[in-house]
Amino acid sequence: MKLLFLFLVLGAARAYDCPYCQPEQVHIAFGEKPNDIVLTWTTFNDTQGSYATFGKGQLEAQASGYSTLFRDGGKQQREMYIHRVTLPGLDYDTTYVYNVGSDFGMSERFSFHVPPEGNDIQVRAAIYGDLGNKNAHSLPYLQEEAERGNFDLILHVGDFAYDMHDDNARVGDQFMRQIQPIASLVPYMTCPGNHEASNNFSNYRARFSMPGYRGTESMFYSFDLGPVHFVSISTEYYYFLQYGAHMLFEQFSWLQQDLAKANEPKNRGERPWIVLMGHRPMYCSNFDDIDCSFEYTRIGIPFFGLSLSLEPLLKQYGVDVVIWAHEHSYERTWPLYDSKVYNGSLEHPYTNPGAPVHVVTGSAGCQEGRDRFYHNPYSWSAFRAQDYGYTRFVAHNRTHLYMEQVSAELKGQVIDSFWLIKTKLSFNMP
Repeated sequence: MKLLFLFLVLGAARAYDCPYCQPEQVHIAFGEKPNDIVLTWTTFNDTQGSYATFGKGQLEAQASGYSTLFRDGGKQQREMYIHRVTLPGLDYDTTYVYNVGSDFGMSERFSFHVPPEGNDIQVRAAIYGDLGNKNAHSLPYLQEEAERGNFDLILHVGDFAYDMHDDNARVGDQFMRQIQPIASLVPYMTCPGNHEASNNFSNYRARFSMPGYRGTESMFYSFDLGPVHFVSISTEYYYFLQYGAHMLFEQFSWLQQDLAKANEPKNRGERPWIVLMGHRPMYCSNFDDIDCSFEYTRIGIPFFGLSLSLEPLLKQYGVDVVIWAHEHSYERTWPLYDSKVYNGSLEHPYTNPGAPVHVVTGSAGCQEGRDRFYHNPYSWSAFRAQDYGYTRFVAHNRTHLYMEQVSAELKGQVIDSFWLIKTKLSFNMP
């Protein structure tokens, strides 16, 4: 009987041809709560199962998930399977080890740390956009910092790989392998950029798993971490209307509701910081984009008497920091609304400011190089630099937030920094 059972098992295994079942491109993201972690990976065969083993120091538990067939829109119509497993309700402030795969192959062991519980915690992030699979100047510095435990999350503000769909999506595969040392360790939170637009953002929508994925396919979402309410939107809905204007309306309506909920007294008291990210900036002083003055996200697109302009929402709901990329440079503004500066005071411009601060951080490094600035900065531009690099973000508590820009060219030297301090929740604006 034992020999018969062994023969049946081995026969079944041989009958299933699975030469490309080894997991790769492993990355993680926050789920609906900070202690829900979503694991995502890729195989090039159907593994007929998706699961993760995990635990505190040893692989003692198992969670199952599902896979989805993704067919790239290129000439070869390459196929891959994207696997997702959610680890819900993990213990806060705890390090877990994990691996992912199926009966036909498991990954190496990875780890991640669940943030502490509550709103009175420090939140540390690395922020950047426009990172390619070539000329990725910032990547070694980001990997070193991530491995040292310097970040609780990563915010990648659009434009990946350059481009994920190129070479029948092989460039996307290369890029996802390159970021795996970071993205398997720290929740890698994303938003789409213009370089993801091919085939209605199909590579982006297939490969990432942001909160509410089943509803919006990572195109827009929000999540809470410590004293911060993070919001991610797609600026590209304003520029690729051929994929359907209904998504522009849907996102705008969702954003109004999300920000209104974040401003309910209890919620804003617990999470006073609101940070929004999207790819294309409302403001910039780059030579090639005519100072961003015609960005539809700011001036709006008129539909049936509605402008769908995002900037009034930033003012109305007291968004503190707005993070952009797209320009291959770094720029920080003074507190800014409708091209006017609303500093908190002459001596302390970022203490109780009257408008959001805009930060453009799209200089992580890609094969398109850097973008030039106009020679004379605008009055609302506080600092700008062309160095390849990335932004560090620290929400220290409910009143003090710190950001700094790291130059990869100067081997990690900080070239800009500012403190944002507030003791009241609303803007003082005329």
